Amino acid sequence: MDAPVLDYMRRYKFKKLVLCNDSDVGLRAVIAIHSTALGPATGGTRMWTYASEDEAIMDALRLARGMTYKYAAAGLNMGGGKAVIIGDPKRDKSEALLRAFGRMIDQLGGEFQTGEDVGTTLDDMEVIYSETDHLVTLPVHCGGAGDISPATALGSVEATRACAERVWQTSDLKGRRVALQGLGAVGWSALGMLLEQGAEVVVCDTDEEKVARAVGSYGVRAVPPAEIYDQDVEIFAPYALGGIINPQTIPRLRAKIVAGSANNIFADEDRDAAALDSRGIVYAVDYVANSGGTILDTDRLRKGGLQRDRAMANVRRIFTRTQEVFQIADREGISAYLAANRMAEARIDALNHVRLLG
Repeated sequence: MDAPVLDYMRRYKFKKLVLCNDSDVGLRAVIAIHSTALGPATGGTRMWTYASEDEAIMDALRLARGMTYKYAAAGLNMGGGKAVIIGDPKRDKSEALLRAFGRMIDQLGGEFQTGEDVGTTLDDMEVIYSETDHLVTLPVHCGGAGDISPATALGSVEATRACAERVWQTSDLKGRRVALQGLGAVGWSALGMLLEQGAEVVVCDTDEEKVARAVGSYGVRAVPPAEIYDQDVEIFAPYALGGIINPQTIPRLRAKIVAGSANNIFADEDRDAAALDSRGIVYAVDYVANSGGTILDTDRLRKGGLQRDRAMANVRRIFTRTQEVFQIADREGISAYLAANRMAEARIDALNHVRLLG
């Protein structure tokens, strides 16, 4: 980490960082709570093989802050939080570990609520649900929305279309060449949607089975993960992990657009957003583009309970929200990244002001 944890938390106004340990079941986890200004801190639980505890803590912090902005920009009444479990989801995950983690969440008394993320599944959420009620992403038979990855993919593709409108004055993706990085649940759904719209897609993933499935099912071309940045494409679509837009990868990009579902795509937000701007590359701000899943799985918390038509209509509005970000950027002469932040912060400030008056 570049700075002590508390200094980082102070700089970005974090509320709380919780370190969780249960030696009996091998649980090592981090829960980061950035803000509860709009409602309970909410964000998925990621399970990953981090190189160090510092890396896990920083990932949780950055993701939690991104969730605050995501919910605010999407018009949802929740704050930002995130949890990470340190470990290999294929080897280290167990019912005992997940239930121990659920008890850790429950001890926070509703200040943090969670759902699935990279390395966790709906089945895992059902196990955690046996220990705490504070979950937003659940299977349908538990009262949840079920698989939210298609909604996340749809929102990300809508954001891509808005970027296309800005670059080519048309949102039509027919014939557009796309490099799609990551074939997880969201990336797989996005691949199908992009192909349906007539895009030509080249893919990569670190999981060779997923790549073989994409090639076999759709006949797409695949390249090794290390080569995805060098493809002669018009759209670079990150659907894997964050930090992939950085000084090493930006010079390699040949695309006019960067748009996908990956969280925290910039290794350094201010520096790397400015670098894309200097090259004239249009990008969809990640937490606006990838908010579709959160819109769907939190709709059940609104009045009347889960209404899919209402939720999916809101997911499709990611197209116009992305356009609003560009309008703010143009009006104020700032990057899209800063424009999205201002849009989210304006809503948080406005509601805080109303509460103060009340």
